[in-house]
Amino acid sequence: MKNVSLLFFLLILNSAIAQVSDFKAIDFTRADNIAKLNADASLENLPLLAHNLTNKLHTKAEKFRAIYTWVCLNIKGDLVQDNKVSKNRKKYKNDSIAYLKWNNAYKKTAFKKLRKQKKTMCTGYAYLIKELCFLADIECAIINGYGRSTTTNVTSLELANHSWNAVKLNDKWYLCDATWSSGYFINDVFIKDYNLGYFLTDPRLFAKNHYPLEKKWLLNDTLLDTDFTASPIVYANTFLHKTLPITPNNLYTTVKLKDKVTFSFKALNTIKIEDVSLVQLYGFKQIPFKINNLKIDNDLVSFTYAFKNKTTFDVHLKIKNDIVATYTIDVN
Repeated sequence: MKNVSLLFFLLILNSAIAQVSDFKAIDFTRADNIAKLNADASLENLPLLAHNLTNKLHTKAEKFRAIYTWVCLNIKGDLVQDNKVSKNRKKYKNDSIAYLKWNNAYKKTAFKKLRKQKKTMCTGYAYLIKELCFLADIECAIINGYGRSTTTNVTSLELANHSWNAVKLNDKWYLCDATWSSGYFINDVFIKDYNLGYFLTDPRLFAKNHYPLEKKWLLNDTLLDTDFTASPIVYANTFLHKTLPITPNNLYTTVKLKDKVTFSFKALNTIKIEDVSLVQLYGFKQIPFKINNLKIDNDLVSFTYAFKNKTTFDVHLKIKNDIVATYTIDVN
């Protein structure tokens, strides 16, 4: 039964391989360099910024890359603003009209801060991407939905808290998240860390921690007829390594003592057997499991492990030194 399940996942994944690979023939170096050369550009004149970022590039994919790179490198996350919006989202969770009234009034403050200080939250990132795309004649949409992390929307969709973009290139829609590409917070301090893993991402991987309010923006037919499921927790490094977890499909899995659990994932970057490990955390210490039958078949990586104690294990899949997926295995 487990082999049949794995085969099913492989069949549906064939239609959803990492979408940035659609542009393998394009060298984005020039687009990235143009974005870096315009690092000091102002947001006071968006038409001029869009022109300077795109006029020397020939394809819409390159133009979008220059826009995306510029936004990710030059806009900082604003935790104060994010906390304020999150607080009011919760406050007006059951009163959408009141929230929209508050949000519309707050937009002026938010957009002024974006324009003057180049600081914003997810809505500002998505808005800026969309506006620059419009000026460059690229079709782009703002997608609102649920951002999933280790603390938010983990097992159910509790609060719509995130915005990202879909962009149309060569008559096909692609997904990206400039907010999470730009960096992250440590102790309330924004750390710039450009992560291209969120650029034109495979929809099946994107759906692990992005769930849109409108299902059509899942951009994968196999996802449209299913409801949200609590899949393994993924991280920024999951996107960086282009790792797509396959089995176990759920965050929580229950097995019998000494039953073999199959772990498998698509490795859309080149990977070696020695790069893969499964660990358990004890404080700052990592205890590796002795995994069996680890094999790589094209881009499919799989191995098994039989848990030897009746307890609940939080286990973490690693590629090199990076955790890319977390599972909870209940052994009884």
